Amino acid sequence: MFVKVLPSKILTALGSTALLLASAGTVLANDNFASCIDQYSQRAAHEGYSAELIDATLGKAKHVERVIKLDKKQPEFTQSFNGYLYGRVNNTRLTKGIDLYREHRKLLSELTVRYGVPGQYIIAFWGLETNYGGYLGKMPIIDSLATLACNPRRSRYFGDELMQALKLMDKFNIPPEQMRGSWAGAMGNTQFMPSAYVNYGVDGDGDGKVDLWNSVPDALTSAANFLNGLGWQPQQPWGREVLLPKDFDYRLAGRKYARSVEQWSKLGLTMSNGKALSDTELQAFLIVPASHTGPAFLLYKNFDIIMKWNRSEFYALSVGHMADRIVGGGDLVHPPAKDAVIKISAIEALQRKLTTKGFDTNGIDGVMGPGTRKAVRNYQASVGLIADGFPDKAVFERLGIKLD
Repeated sequence: MFVKVLPSKILTALGSTALLLASAGTVLANDNFASCIDQYSQRAAHEGYSAELIDATLGKAKHVERVIKLDKKQPEFTQSFNGYLYGRVNNTRLTKGIDLYREHRKLLSELTVRYGVPGQYIIAFWGLETNYGGYLGKMPIIDSLATLACNPRRSRYFGDELMQALKLMDKFNIPPEQMRGSWAGAMGNTQFMPSAYVNYGVDGDGDGKVDLWNSVPDALTSAANFLNGLGWQPQQPWGREVLLPKDFDYRLAGRKYARSVEQWSKLGLTMSNGKALSDTELQAFLIVPASHTGPAFLLYKNFDIIMKWNRSEFYALSVGHMADRIVGGGDLVHPPAKDAVIKISAIEALQRKLTTKGFDTNGIDGVMGPGTRKAVRNYQASVGLIADGFPDKAVFERLGIKLD
Protein backbone atom coordinates (compact mmCIF):
# COMPACT_ATOMS: atom_id res chain seq x y z
CA MET A 1 0.00 0.00 0.00
CA PHE A 2 1.20 3.52 -0.75
CA VAL A 3 2.25 5.30 2.44
CA LYS A 4 1.76 9.03 2.91
CA VAL A 5 4.77 11.17 3.72
CA LEU A 6 4.53 13.35 6.83
CA PRO A 7 3.65 16.97 5.98
CA SER A 8 6.74 18.26 7.82
CA LYS A 9 8.98 16.28 5.51
CA ILE A 10 7.09 17.52 2.49
CA LEU A 11 7.52 21.15 3.46
CA THR A 12 11.20 20.59 4.07
CA ALA A 13 11.57 19.11 0.60
CA LEU A 14 9.51 21.69 -1.23
CA GLY A 15 10.05 24.80 0.86
CA SER A 16 7.77 27.74 0.38
CA THR A 17 6.64 26.57 -3.08
CA ALA A 18 4.34 23.96 -1.54
CA LEU A 19 2.57 26.57 0.55
CA LEU A 20 1.55 28.38 -2.62
CA LEU A 21 -0.01 25.16 -3.95
CA ALA A 22 -2.09 24.27 -0.89
CA SER A 23 -5.46 25.29 -2.28
CA ALA A 24 -7.24 23.55 -5.15
CA GLY A 25 -7.45 26.74 -7.13
CA THR A 26 -3.74 27.43 -7.27
CA VAL A 27 -2.96 24.64 -9.72
CA LEU A 28 -3.92 26.15 -13.04
CA ALA A 29 -4.03 24.60 -16.46
CA ASN A 30 -0.84 25.15 -18.41
CA ASP A 31 -0.23 24.92 -22.14
CA ASN A 32 2.92 23.01 -21.33
CA PHE A 33 1.72 19.61 -20.17
CA ALA A 34 4.99 18.70 -18.46
CA SER A 35 5.01 21.96 -16.50
CA CYS A 36 1.38 21.46 -15.52
CA ILE A 37 2.02 17.92 -14.32
CA ASP A 38 4.99 19.19 -12.32
CA GLN A 39 2.66 21.58 -10.51
CA TYR A 40 0.18 18.81 -9.77
CA SER A 41 3.03 16.61 -8.56
CA GLN A 42 4.04 19.32 -6.10
CA ARG A 43 0.44 19.68 -4.98
CA ALA A 44 0.17 15.91 -4.49
CA ALA A 45 3.35 15.91 -2.39
CA HIS A 46 2.06 18.79 -0.31
CA GLU A 47 -1.19 16.93 0.28
CA GLY A 48 0.80 14.02 1.68
CA TYR A 49 1.18 11.44 -1.06
CA SER A 50 4.38 9.48 -1.26
CA ALA A 51 7.04 9.97 -3.90
CA GLU A 52 6.40 6.35 -4.91
CA LEU A 53 2.74 6.98 -5.67
CA ILE A 54 3.40 10.28 -7.42
CA ASP A 55 6.07 8.71 -9.61
CA ALA A 56 3.84 5.73 -10.47
CA THR A 57 0.99 8.03 -11.54
CA LEU A 58 1.78 11.64 -12.37
CA GLY A 59 5.37 10.76 -13.16
CA LYS A 60 4.12 8.58 -16.01
CA ALA A 61 1.09 10.64 -17.04
CA LYS A 62 0.61 11.21 -20.76
CA HIS A 63 -1.31 13.84 -22.64
CA VAL A 64 -4.07 12.15 -24.66
CA GLU A 65 -5.29 14.35 -27.50
CA ARG A 66 -8.29 12.08 -28.08
CA VAL A 67 -9.58 13.00 -24.61
CA ILE A 68 -9.56 16.69 -25.52
CA LYS A 69 -11.35 15.95 -28.79
CA LEU A 70 -14.02 13.96 -26.97
CA ASP A 71 -14.43 16.72 -24.37
CA LYS A 72 -14.87 19.35 -27.08
CA LYS A 73 -16.96 17.20 -29.37
CA GLN A 74 -20.42 18.60 -29.82
CA PRO A 75 -23.18 16.54 -31.42
CA GLU A 76 -24.54 17.91 -34.67
CA PHE A 77 -28.10 16.90 -33.82
CA THR A 78 -30.22 16.91 -30.71
CA GLN A 79 -31.68 13.58 -29.66
CA SER A 80 -35.40 13.14 -29.26
CA PHE A 81 -36.81 11.78 -26.03
CA ASN A 82 -38.08 8.76 -27.93
CA GLY A 83 -34.61 8.00 -29.29
CA TYR A 84 -32.96 8.50 -25.93
CA LEU A 85 -35.46 6.51 -23.85
CA TYR A 86 -35.94 3.50 -26.08
CA GLY A 87 -32.29 3.41 -27.06
CA ARG A 88 -31.56 2.65 -23.39
CA VAL A 89 -34.72 1.10 -21.98
CA ASN A 90 -35.06 -1.54 -24.68
CA ASN A 91 -36.27 -5.14 -24.50
CA THR A 92 -32.78 -6.65 -24.35
CA ARG A 93 -31.65 -4.44 -21.49
CA LEU A 94 -34.95 -4.85 -19.65
CA THR A 95 -34.85 -8.65 -19.88
CA LYS A 96 -31.33 -8.75 -18.54
CA GLY A 97 -32.18 -6.24 -15.82
CA ILE A 98 -35.11 -8.34 -14.63
CA ASP A 99 -32.90 -11.43 -14.54
CA LEU A 100 -30.17 -9.64 -12.56
CA TYR A 101 -32.73 -8.17 -10.17
CA ARG A 102 -33.89 -11.70 -9.38
CA GLU A 103 -30.34 -13.06 -9.21
CA HIS A 104 -29.25 -10.42 -6.67
CA ARG A 105 -32.57 -10.14 -4.83
CA LYS A 106 -31.11 -11.10 -1.43
CA LEU A 107 -28.35 -8.49 -1.60
CA LEU A 108 -30.69 -5.85 -3.00
CA SER A 109 -33.19 -6.45 -0.19
CA GLU A 110 -30.41 -5.99 2.36
CA LEU A 111 -29.33 -2.77 0.66
CA THR A 112 -32.89 -1.44 0.76
CA VAL A 113 -33.00 -2.02 4.52
CA ARG A 114 -29.54 -0.50 5.06
CA TYR A 115 -29.69 2.46 2.69
CA GLY A 116 -33.37 2.95 1.90
CA VAL A 117 -32.90 2.52 -1.85
CA PRO A 118 -35.09 -0.09 -3.60
CA GLY A 119 -33.09 -2.59 -5.63
CA GLN A 120 -34.75 -1.86 -8.96
CA TYR A 121 -33.17 1.60 -9.02
CA ILE A 122 -29.70 0.19 -8.38
CA ILE A 123 -30.13 -2.27 -11.24
CA ALA A 124 -31.44 0.51 -13.49
CA PHE A 125 -28.38 2.69 -12.82
CA TRP A 126 -26.12 -0.29 -13.47
CA GLY A 127 -27.87 -0.98 -16.76
CA LEU A 128 -27.73 2.58 -18.03
CA GLU A 129 -24.15 3.22 -16.95
CA THR A 130 -22.35 0.15 -18.33
CA ASN A 131 -25.01 -2.25 -19.64
CA TYR A 132 -24.51 -4.31 -16.47
CA GLY A 133 -20.76 -4.29 -16.74
CA GLY A 134 -20.73 -5.01 -20.46
CA TYR A 135 -18.47 -2.06 -21.13
CA LEU A 136 -16.40 -0.43 -18.40
CA GLY A 137 -14.11 1.69 -20.55
CA LYS A 138 -10.45 1.15 -21.39
CA MET A 139 -8.91 4.60 -21.08
CA PRO A 140 -6.09 5.04 -18.51
CA ILE A 141 -7.77 7.10 -15.79
CA ILE A 142 -4.69 9.04 -14.70
CA ASP A 143 -3.88 10.02 -18.29
CA SER A 144 -7.47 11.13 -18.93
CA LEU A 145 -7.74 13.17 -15.75
CA ALA A 146 -4.28 14.68 -16.15
CA THR A 147 -5.08 15.70 -19.73
CA LEU A 148 -8.34 17.36 -18.66
CA ALA A 149 -6.78 18.90 -15.55
CA CYS A 150 -4.17 20.60 -17.76
CA ASN A 151 -6.79 21.94 -20.14
CA PRO A 152 -8.22 25.39 -19.29
CA ARG A 153 -11.89 24.50 -19.86
CA ARG A 154 -12.52 22.62 -16.59
CA SER A 155 -9.10 22.43 -14.99
CA ARG A 156 -10.27 23.03 -11.41
CA TYR A 157 -12.82 20.21 -11.44
CA PHE A 158 -10.59 17.66 -13.13
CA GLY A 159 -7.58 18.75 -11.10
CA ASP A 160 -9.50 17.94 -7.93
CA GLU A 161 -10.61 14.61 -9.41
CA LEU A 162 -6.98 13.85 -10.30
CA MET A 163 -6.01 14.32 -6.66
CA GLN A 164 -8.97 12.18 -5.64
CA ALA A 165 -7.70 9.45 -7.98
CA LEU A 166 -4.42 9.42 -6.06
CA LYS A 167 -6.37 9.28 -2.81
CA LEU A 168 -8.42 6.40 -4.20
CA MET A 169 -5.32 4.40 -5.11
CA ASP A 170 -3.81 5.12 -1.72
CA LYS A 171 -6.96 4.33 0.26
CA PHE A 172 -7.89 1.09 -1.50
CA ASN A 173 -4.43 -0.01 -2.67
CA ILE A 174 -5.41 0.03 -6.34
CA PRO A 175 -2.51 -0.47 -8.77
CA PRO A 176 -2.12 1.97 -11.71
CA GLU A 177 -2.85 -0.70 -14.32
CA GLN A 178 -6.34 -1.26 -12.87
CA MET A 179 -7.24 2.42 -13.13
CA ARG A 180 -9.09 2.27 -16.44
CA GLY A 181 -12.46 3.63 -17.43
CA SER A 182 -14.13 6.37 -19.48
CA TRP A 183 -12.37 9.22 -21.23
CA ALA A 184 -13.67 11.57 -18.51
CA GLY A 185 -12.33 9.49 -15.61
CA ALA A 186 -15.39 7.46 -14.56
CA MET A 187 -14.72 3.90 -13.40
CA GLY A 188 -16.18 0.49 -12.74
CA ASN A 189 -19.61 -1.07 -13.11
CA THR A 190 -21.30 2.07 -11.82
CA GLN A 191 -18.95 4.57 -13.51
CA PHE A 192 -17.96 6.45 -10.36
CA MET A 193 -15.71 9.45 -10.61
CA PRO A 194 -12.74 9.19 -8.20
CA SER A 195 -14.37 11.44 -5.58
CA ALA A 196 -17.52 9.28 -5.52
CA TYR A 197 -15.38 6.12 -5.31
CA VAL A 198 -13.36 7.54 -2.38
CA ASN A 199 -16.37 8.82 -0.45
CA TYR A 200 -18.98 6.15 -1.17
CA GLY A 201 -17.10 2.99 -2.16
CA VAL A 202 -18.11 0.05 0.05
CA ASP A 203 -16.72 -3.47 0.42
CA GLY A 204 -19.92 -5.35 -0.39
CA ASP A 205 -18.52 -8.87 -0.55
CA GLY A 206 -16.39 -8.74 2.61
CA ASP A 207 -13.05 -9.51 0.97
CA GLY A 208 -11.36 -6.46 2.46
CA LYS A 209 -11.27 -4.56 -0.86
CA VAL A 210 -13.52 -2.12 -2.67
CA ASP A 211 -13.36 -3.19 -6.30
CA LEU A 212 -15.97 -1.59 -8.54
CA TRP A 213 -14.51 -3.23 -11.64
CA ASN A 214 -14.66 -6.89 -10.67
CA SER A 215 -17.05 -7.19 -7.71
CA VAL A 216 -20.76 -6.83 -8.40
CA PRO A 217 -21.59 -6.76 -4.64
CA ASP A 218 -19.10 -3.92 -4.18
CA ALA A 219 -20.58 -2.01 -7.12
CA LEU A 220 -24.22 -2.43 -6.10
CA THR A 221 -23.54 -1.67 -2.43
CA SER A 222 -21.54 1.42 -3.35
CA ALA A 223 -24.33 2.61 -5.64
CA ALA A 224 -26.86 2.29 -2.81
CA ASN A 225 -24.52 4.13 -0.44
CA PHE A 226 -23.99 6.88 -3.01
CA LEU A 227 -27.72 7.40 -3.58
CA ASN A 228 -28.30 7.45 0.16
CA GLY A 229 -25.56 10.04 0.54
CA LEU A 230 -27.13 12.17 -2.19
CA GLY A 231 -30.32 12.31 -0.12
CA TRP A 232 -32.53 9.48 -1.38
CA GLN A 233 -35.99 9.58 0.20
CA PRO A 234 -36.94 6.08 1.36
CA GLN A 235 -40.41 4.81 0.47
CA GLN A 236 -41.04 7.69 -1.91
CA PRO A 237 -41.47 7.38 -5.69
CA TRP A 238 -39.29 9.06 -8.30
CA GLY A 239 -42.27 10.23 -10.30
CA ARG A 240 -45.15 8.98 -12.41
CA GLU A 241 -46.70 9.44 -15.81
CA VAL A 242 -49.89 11.50 -15.64
CA LEU A 243 -52.68 12.58 -17.96
CA LEU A 244 -53.36 16.28 -18.47
CA PRO A 245 -56.75 17.87 -19.15
CA LYS A 246 -57.36 19.15 -22.68
CA ASP A 247 -57.32 22.78 -21.59
CA PHE A 248 -54.15 22.46 -19.49
CA ASP A 249 -51.92 25.52 -19.22
CA TYR A 250 -48.49 24.14 -20.12
CA ARG A 251 -46.83 27.20 -18.65
CA LEU A 252 -47.30 25.49 -15.29
CA ALA A 253 -44.67 22.92 -16.28
CA GLY A 254 -41.20 23.20 -14.77
CA ARG A 255 -39.50 23.02 -11.39
CA LYS A 256 -40.50 26.56 -10.52
CA TYR A 257 -44.16 25.57 -10.32
CA ALA A 258 -43.97 22.66 -7.89
CA ARG A 259 -47.08 22.12 -5.78
CA SER A 260 -48.76 19.33 -3.84
CA VAL A 261 -50.18 16.32 -5.63
CA GLU A 262 -53.55 17.32 -4.20
CA GLN A 263 -53.27 20.69 -5.93
CA TRP A 264 -52.29 19.07 -9.21
CA SER A 265 -55.35 16.87 -8.92
CA LYS A 266 -57.54 19.94 -8.54
CA LEU A 267 -56.04 21.25 -11.79
CA GLY A 268 -57.40 18.16 -13.55
CA LEU A 269 -54.37 15.86 -13.63
CA THR A 270 -55.00 12.13 -13.22
CA MET A 271 -52.90 8.99 -13.13
CA SER A 272 -51.93 7.58 -16.53
CA ASN A 273 -54.81 5.05 -16.30
CA GLY A 274 -57.32 7.85 -15.76
CA LYS A 275 -57.81 7.21 -12.03
CA ALA A 276 -57.60 10.05 -9.52
CA LEU A 277 -54.24 11.00 -8.06
CA SER A 278 -53.72 10.19 -4.42
CA ASP A 279 -54.76 12.94 -2.04
CA THR A 280 -51.37 13.91 -0.64
CA GLU A 281 -49.32 16.95 0.27
CA LEU A 282 -46.23 15.42 -1.35
CA GLN A 283 -44.65 18.11 -3.52
CA ALA A 284 -44.18 17.48 -7.23
CA PHE A 285 -43.36 19.39 -10.38
CA LEU A 286 -44.44 18.65 -13.94
CA ILE A 287 -42.37 18.18 -17.07
CA VAL A 288 -43.45 17.46 -20.62
CA PRO A 289 -40.24 16.20 -22.28
CA ALA A 290 -41.45 15.70 -25.86
CA SER A 291 -44.60 17.68 -26.69
CA HIS A 292 -48.27 17.82 -25.74
CA THR A 293 -48.78 14.65 -27.82
CA GLY A 294 -46.32 12.66 -25.68
CA PRO A 295 -46.05 11.74 -22.00
CA ALA A 296 -46.24 14.09 -19.05
CA PHE A 297 -44.63 13.35 -15.68
CA LEU A 298 -45.13 14.47 -12.11
CA LEU A 299 -41.74 14.28 -10.45
CA TYR A 300 -40.76 14.09 -6.80
CA LYS A 301 -37.68 14.62 -4.67
CA ASN A 302 -36.05 11.36 -5.75
CA PHE A 303 -36.04 12.53 -9.36
CA ASP A 304 -33.75 15.34 -8.26
CA ILE A 305 -31.56 12.77 -6.49
CA ILE A 306 -31.27 10.77 -9.72
CA MET A 307 -30.22 13.96 -11.48
CA LYS A 308 -27.39 14.46 -9.00
CA TRP A 309 -25.92 11.28 -10.49
CA ASN A 310 -26.40 12.59 -14.04
CA ARG A 311 -27.70 16.08 -14.82
CA SER A 312 -29.76 15.01 -17.84
CA GLU A 313 -33.56 14.98 -17.46
CA PHE A 314 -33.77 12.34 -20.18
CA TYR A 315 -31.31 10.17 -18.21
CA ALA A 316 -33.27 10.57 -14.97
CA LEU A 317 -36.57 9.75 -16.69
CA SER A 318 -34.97 6.67 -18.23
CA VAL A 319 -33.67 5.46 -14.84
CA GLY A 320 -37.06 5.92 -13.22
CA HIS A 321 -38.98 4.27 -16.07
CA MET A 322 -36.55 1.37 -16.25
CA ALA A 323 -36.78 0.82 -12.49
CA ASP A 324 -40.57 0.64 -12.79
CA ARG A 325 -40.36 -1.81 -15.68
CA ILE A 326 -37.95 -4.08 -13.78
CA VAL A 327 -40.58 -4.65 -11.08
CA GLY A 328 -43.43 -5.26 -13.47
CA GLY A 329 -44.52 -1.84 -14.62
CA GLY A 330 -45.72 -1.35 -18.18
CA ASP A 331 -44.59 0.91 -20.97
CA LEU A 332 -45.68 4.54 -21.06
CA VAL A 333 -49.36 5.08 -21.83
CA HIS A 334 -48.41 7.92 -24.16
CA PRO A 335 -44.95 7.07 -25.46
CA PRO A 336 -43.11 9.92 -27.15
CA ALA A 337 -43.40 10.15 -30.91
CA LYS A 338 -40.43 9.34 -33.10
CA ASP A 339 -39.76 12.99 -33.80
CA ALA A 340 -37.16 13.98 -36.34
CA VAL A 341 -33.93 15.10 -34.72
CA ILE A 342 -33.10 18.80 -34.89
CA LYS A 343 -29.70 20.27 -35.64
CA ILE A 344 -27.92 22.05 -32.82
CA SER A 345 -27.52 25.00 -35.17
CA ALA A 346 -31.30 25.19 -35.55
CA ILE A 347 -31.74 25.34 -31.77
CA GLU A 348 -29.14 28.11 -31.63
CA ALA A 349 -31.06 30.01 -34.33
CA LEU A 350 -34.25 29.46 -32.33
CA GLN A 351 -32.61 30.87 -29.20
CA ARG A 352 -31.37 33.96 -31.09
CA LYS A 353 -34.78 34.65 -32.60
CA LEU A 354 -36.59 34.24 -29.29
CA THR A 355 -34.09 36.45 -27.48
CA THR A 356 -34.46 39.24 -30.04
CA LYS A 357 -38.23 39.03 -29.60
CA GLY A 358 -37.91 39.47 -25.83
CA PHE A 359 -38.17 35.80 -24.79
CA ASP A 360 -34.99 35.19 -22.79
CA THR A 361 -33.49 31.70 -23.31
CA ASN A 362 -30.71 32.19 -20.74
CA GLY A 363 -28.02 32.02 -23.40
CA ILE A 364 -27.42 30.66 -26.88
CA ASP A 365 -25.86 27.22 -26.59
CA GLY A 366 -27.93 24.88 -28.76
CA VAL A 367 -29.29 23.09 -25.69
CA MET A 368 -33.01 22.73 -24.97
CA GLY A 369 -32.66 23.48 -21.28
CA PRO A 370 -35.29 24.86 -18.87
CA GLY A 371 -34.65 28.47 -19.90
CA THR A 372 -35.18 27.74 -23.57
CA ARG A 373 -38.29 25.65 -22.92
CA LYS A 374 -39.76 28.47 -20.85
CA ALA A 375 -39.02 30.94 -23.64
CA VAL A 376 -40.63 28.62 -26.20
CA ARG A 377 -43.71 28.20 -23.98
CA ASN A 378 -44.12 31.94 -23.58
CA TYR A 379 -43.66 32.53 -27.29
CA GLN A 380 -46.17 29.82 -28.18
CA ALA A 381 -48.72 31.34 -25.83
CA SER A 382 -48.17 34.78 -27.37
CA VAL A 383 -48.97 33.53 -30.89
CA GLY A 384 -51.85 31.21 -30.03
CA LEU A 385 -50.03 27.87 -30.23
CA ILE A 386 -50.26 25.11 -27.60
CA ALA A 387 -47.68 26.31 -25.09
CA ASP A 388 -45.97 23.00 -24.28
CA GLY A 389 -42.40 24.33 -24.61
CA PHE A 390 -41.63 21.98 -27.47
CA PRO A 391 -40.22 23.63 -30.61
CA ASP A 392 -42.14 21.81 -33.33
CA LYS A 393 -42.23 22.67 -37.02
CA ALA A 394 -44.90 25.33 -36.45
CA VAL A 395 -42.65 27.24 -34.05
CA PHE A 396 -39.71 27.25 -36.46
CA GLU A 397 -41.96 28.35 -39.33
CA ARG A 398 -43.43 31.21 -37.30
CA LEU A 399 -39.91 32.39 -36.47
CA GLY A 400 -38.74 32.07 -40.06
CA ILE A 401 -36.17 29.35 -39.36
CA LYS A 402 -35.65 26.71 -42.02
CA LEU A 403 -35.11 23.13 -40.93
CA ASP A 404 -32.80 21.03 -43.12
